[in-house]
Amino acid sequence: MSIQASDLARRLAEQVELVCRHYLSNGRRVGRYWIVGDVRNTPGRSMYVRLRGASAGKGSAGKWTDAATGEHGDLLDVIRESCGLLEFGDVLAEARQFLNLPRPERELESKSPITPAPVGSPETVRRLLAMSKPIHGTIAETYLRTRGISASHGTASLRFHPRCYYKPDDVLPTEIWPALIAAVTTLNGVITGVHRTWLDPSGRGKAPIETPRRAVGFLLGNAVRFGVANDVLAAGEGIETMLSLRCALPTLPMASALSARHLAAMLLPPDLRRLYIARDADAAGDAAGTVLMQRAEAAGIEAIALSPRLGDFNEDLRTFGIDDLRATLRIQLMPEDVVRFLPSATKV
Repeated sequence: MSIQASDLARRLAEQVELVCRHYLSNGRRVGRYWIVGDVRNTPGRSMYVRLRGASAGKGSAGKWTDAATGEHGDLLDVIRESCGLLEFGDVLAEARQFLNLPRPERELESKSPITPAPVGSPETVRRLLAMSKPIHGTIAETYLRTRGISASHGTASLRFHPRCYYKPDDVLPTEIWPALIAAVTTLNGVITGVHRTWLDPSGRGKAPIETPRRAVGFLLGNAVRFGVANDVLAAGEGIETMLSLRCALPTLPMASALSARHLAAMLLPPDLRRLYIARDADAAGDAAGTVLMQRAEAAGIEAIALSPRLGDFNEDLRTFGIDDLRATLRIQLMPEDVVRFLPSATKV
C-alpha cells in the first residue's frame, strides 16, 4: 500500500465508527464491533469490523472479516465495495472527501466528482464484473458440471459473484444469491451488459426464485462470446446451449445471444464467411434461426442450421453424452469444418 493510502487508512481507522455508520449503514454496533451482512452493506450479521484495537497490524481498529466468505480488509476496501468503485484513485478520492481532506492538485485537474452509475448502464455492468471472479473452483463451475458442461477453456466472459443482489419486484425486499455472471460484448469486445443466473448455494441447480435468469444493459446486437470469431462462428440462444456445443467443438468460436429475439438481431463479424446457427427446437427458435439465416445470406455469409435431437444441445449432451453429440454434429458440419474443429479422437 502506498504511503498516501496507508495514511488515509490510518485516518479512517481513527474514525472507524463514523465510517461504518456512513458506508455500512445497514449494520449496527455490537460491543467492540460493527456487525453487518457484508462489505457491500447488505443487512445481516456475517461481517464484523473492529471498532477498537491496535493502531496498526493484525487486530487493529478498522480491520474487518466476513465470516461467511473469508473476505477481509481495511476501511479503504469498505469504501471501494460499498460504493462500487473500480479505480483505486476513485477510492482514495472518496476517502479524502469523507475525511474533508484537500485533493492533490494533479487530481483536481484530472478527476471529476464520483457519481452513482445509472441502473443498467455500462458503468454498473463493469462494476458488477469487477466485483466478480473467475468461475474455476466456484459454485458456478459446479453448476455447469451438473449440466454436463466440463469445458472451461475460452470462458473468460464468465464470472462468479458469491453474493449477487436479486430484487423480486418493486415491493419485496432484495435477496442475495450466488450467481453465474456472463459479460455481453460488442464484436470489438466492448462490454455492454451482463447476464445473471442465480444459483442454489449447493451449485446443483438454479436458485429457487421466480426468475433465476436476468440480463441487464445494452443487449440488442451483442452477445456472450466464447473464443474470437474470424471466418467461422456458431451462434445460438442460451449460454448452456453454446457451452454444450463447445464441449464437442472446443476450438470453434461461439456466441450466445441469450434469447430468440436477440439471436435474430445479432450483429455478425465483417469477415465471417460461414455461420452455424444452433437452433432450439421450438417455434421461437425456428423463427429466430430463419431470420438470422436470411440476414447472413443477404450479407454473403453461408448459413447452416445445427439441429438438436431433443429440445436443445444441452439436453442432448445430458441425455446422450459427448460422443453421441459429436456424432450428431459431424453429419451437420461442412467436411472441412469436421477436420478443423472436431477433436481428432472422433474422426474416422
